Amino acid sequence: MSTVVIVKKNGSVAIAADTLMSFGPLKLPARDNRQPSKLLRIGHSIIGITGWMVNLQVLERVFAKAGEPPALASVAEIFDVFQWLHAKLKEEYFLIPRGDPNDAYETSQMNVLIANPYGIFSVGSQRSVVEFERFWASGSGMEYAMGAMSVMYEASITDAKNVAEAGVWTASDFDSATGLPCEAHMIPLYSSLATENEQQLLSKA
Repeated sequence: MSTVVIVKKNGSVAIAADTLMSFGPLKLPARDNRQPSKLLRIGHSIIGITGWMVNLQVLERVFAKAGEPPALASVAEIFDVFQWLHAKLKEEYFLIPRGDPNDAYETSQMNVLIANPYGIFSVGSQRSVVEFERFWASGSGMEYAMGAMSVMYEASITDAKNVAEAGVWTASDFDSATGLPCEAHMIPLYSSLATENEQQLLSKA
């Protein structure tokens, strides 16, 4: 598994992930992996995936072939994109949508976290979408990351990226399937940029 986290704080969002790949008990550390990233840029969004790592390669190809990348700007748009994606995965990439017999819907076999200028979102394996106000995590180190981010979030000296990194670092200490180094990115929110522009216009008036 992996640990991926998203944070929104002080006009910015951040996404961070560990870089360890594992095959059961066998570990492939980042120093021996030429492509250790678990994050993928789609237009103005950065997404992180936990679950089968082949999903990262599949999504990279699907969105590259699709042309103009989706904005992923709202819960409704993200839901529609992942409904379309699920059909694509079954038709062209041989996805086996097998889950628990009691599941209400087919599974896409992945959990996705999204950070972009519109906010932070998660997409569950059955394509349910949630938008978060502060932070969230996914993967085998999720509980450790959530605990660390809960403490760090209230510290006035930390920005979104600091909080996200703390989540992954803590998960790497306690979760055997999470390993450093941590990859992290921060993105300004559009609402924050609009506020800055308004302030600049007022100062010139």
